[in-house]
Amino acid sequence: MQDLSPRHVKTEESLRLGVVSGWYSTKVSGTFVSGPHDTEAACLSRIAEINPPVVKARPGVRR
Repeated sequence: MQDLSPRHVKTEESLRLGVVSGWYSTKVSGTFVSGPHDTEAACLSRIAEINPPVVKARPGVRR
């Protein structure tokens, strides 16, 4: 499981990095995983697809 976060890359930084300005999902190390996305919500949606939340089993329920 990766711990991903949304990050907005503004125009000035995008020129320095050689990427398009927008929202990116990033690892803790700063590595881009997906993007650019138009909105933070779109980025968070993609993070949820890549890294779905862990579903904990209820006590007494076997899978």
